Amino acid sequence: MKRTFEVTPWNIVTHDFKPEDKRLQESMTSLGNGYMGMRGFFEEDYSGDTLNGIYLGGVWYPDKTRVGWWKNGYPDYFGKVVNAVNFIKMHIKINGEAIDLAKDQFSDFELNLDMKKALLTRSFTVTKGDAKVAVEFVRFLSVAQPELSVQRVRVQNVGSNKVDLVIDSAIDGDVKNEDANYDERFWEVLSTEQGTDSGNVLAETTPNPFGTPRFTSGMEMRNVTDLTADKVAQPSEKEVVNEFTGVLAPNESAQLEKHVIIVTSRDYDTQAALTDAMHQLSDKVAGQSYDELLEAHEQVWADRWNKSDIVIDGDTEAQQGIRFNLFELFSTYYGEDSRLNIGPKGFTGEKYGGATYWDTEAFAVPVYLGITDPKVTRNLLMYRYKQLDGAYHNAKQQGLKGALFPMVTFDGIECHNEWEITFEEIHRNGDIAFAIYNYTRYTGDTSYVLNEGSKVLTEISRFWADRVHYSQRNKNYMIHGVTGPDEYENNVDNNWYTNILAQWTLKYTLQILKEVSPEQAKKLNVSEDEKKHWQDIVDNMYLPYDKDLNVFVQHDGFLDKDLKPVSEIPADQLPLNQNWSWDKILRSPYIKQGDVLQGIWDFIDDFTPEQKKSNFDFYEQYTVHESSLSPAIYSVLAADLHYEEKAVELYERTARLDLDNYNNDTVDGLHITAMTGGWIAVVQGFAGMRVRDGKLHYAPFLPKKWSHYSFRQVFRDRLIEVDVDQDGSHFKLIDGEPITIDVAGKPVELSK
Repeated sequence: MKRTFEVTPWNIVTHDFKPEDKRLQESMTSLGNGYMGMRGFFEEDYSGDTLNGIYLGGVWYPDKTRVGWWKNGYPDYFGKVVNAVNFIKMHIKINGEAIDLAKDQFSDFELNLDMKKALLTRSFTVTKGDAKVAVEFVRFLSVAQPELSVQRVRVQNVGSNKVDLVIDSAIDGDVKNEDANYDERFWEVLSTEQGTDSGNVLAETTPNPFGTPRFTSGMEMRNVTDLTADKVAQPSEKEVVNEFTGVLAPNESAQLEKHVIIVTSRDYDTQAALTDAMHQLSDKVAGQSYDELLEAHEQVWADRWNKSDIVIDGDTEAQQGIRFNLFELFSTYYGEDSRLNIGPKGFTGEKYGGATYWDTEAFAVPVYLGITDPKVTRNLLMYRYKQLDGAYHNAKQQGLKGALFPMVTFDGIECHNEWEITFEEIHRNGDIAFAIYNYTRYTGDTSYVLNEGSKVLTEISRFWADRVHYSQRNKNYMIHGVTGPDEYENNVDNNWYTNILAQWTLKYTLQILKEVSPEQAKKLNVSEDEKKHWQDIVDNMYLPYDKDLNVFVQHDGFLDKDLKPVSEIPADQLPLNQNWSWDKILRSPYIKQGDVLQGIWDFIDDFTPEQKKSNFDFYEQYTVHESSLSPAIYSVLAADLHYEEKAVELYERTARLDLDNYNNDTVDGLHITAMTGGWIAVVQGFAGMRVRDGKLHYAPFLPKKWSHYSFRQVFRDRLIEVDVDQDGSHFKLIDGEPITIDVAGKPVELSK
């Protein structure tokens, strides 16, 4: 397999620069700190193909929905992440000529993302005429001071002649989105201010007709260097530039550090308050050295890794994959801000536009529960609660009661405009309900579900009760016109996963209504007639099933397709979404991702081994895994069935999905929500972790390719270490009160 990066345990590193792989390298060396993030594009001039992407958490733009045939219920706009003002920009000139790796002769190239320290380093030696210099760039986005970006560039003369060096450090407001209908610019620069070694830019998103907020961003840079500051130039309308010059004799070097503070109107009510905060934070950072800033940043990451690192011995590819998963996941979200969520591309690209999908509740919640403080997951649940008004609006737009949480959103209002996804993939309402249940059973904390959560559950249940219809012919409740998790099936009737989630949500809500306080029950105002109707739906929901195959049928009509396994598809026709017409895909039996199997994973203890086996064996043969979310679920179920080789194969696919560019689309950005898959496959799959009646259960096995693996898990105020090697499994309580766990059916007492 051709790989863009070398296989090492803690680093994403390459010594090979190929322009045709530039965007792939940019995606895979993305940095983020939850507050903001950026692709691994070059700081200096680069005239080749690139996507210079910097994105700020919660900053977006509503772009008018444009369709050839308008349908009632379409959202007025869809959301775009906005490419931010470029605050890392630099120009470097050697003897008056700009360095440009698209044109220059260079050697000794290295691009290195250190995942332990969250530090991106790039170095090379460039020859321009009779000048030869070694250049090193280092950058990080501080997790200790989220508004802070830090860069350092070093230039050393490694030739035999003196070199005239110019470094321009800039903030450039003349940026555009790649995801733009008509090459629009989404920022208007309000002001620029420039000194000899500092400067700032204030910019505001362009007006929109939808009444959504316009965002202001302020960016202030300070530069520290041993070069000479040029006289203050007049800033342009959109850019500020500090110019530094010097002459390097052979073996001499020069260095420049660039500190940039980035603030946005999400945190400040007025432009004056935003500007004051920008200056104050810039002053604060100016009092700290580069080494001090880096040390504070590294310490936070060390604390994160102490809780979350998965160690794998005997398989470096597997080790690198899981760490890359966790690194990019944490770079996107670590729960500090309940206004934010986890976008499918995070801060690594513009595809998908929206800030959140159902991926968060279904895939991210289980991981954050296991490796972070419970408040991180609670913030994800509060994100939905705070957007209930938008969910009411979405349901009303479809003529339905209750709340329909959006497929894609920044503010709770649906802003995705593909009908078959936006208005038919309604299983997301059930996934959000399931996340509330998942949080409650894992943490034992009922304070959310009995208060805010009960409101969310009630309004979702009202939606389901209105969305189902009763079939007089079959004497069952049904749900027609939906898209399940498998998006290669649109506008189907009675998707099993959607139906069982609707049934389960109503059942769970009825249970919670018995437990809420009288005051909360009064606020929820669920009548006895409503409860009876919900119970009737629970008792009479239609769930497609084929007795002969002993499988839950994905939807009405699925078994009537031309059921040929994926193994019969010629290799040059995969992936299907890049080779087949949409019509051909929709008519085929091929499954983009787990659908029935997603439901079996959700409720894995509710099915017999025979049911799990028959459904896995049947559906796995038709699954192409062209959704990044697919392999992890199949890996867990394969492990549960003791299909160990298949479980490991699918783990490798999910853990290295982007590193090995399995779906040939990583150039667009990373699959951030799928970065949960490696943890899920190891912990729920290989270690067999389950939570049953408030107790942790494990049934570990060691993959044959590995000699050992270990991980730490947060559970109910404890930190537990799980260690699996060729001698068996070993458990240790690192922190917290004594606890009894179950290992392969036997109780094990853990204490410090």
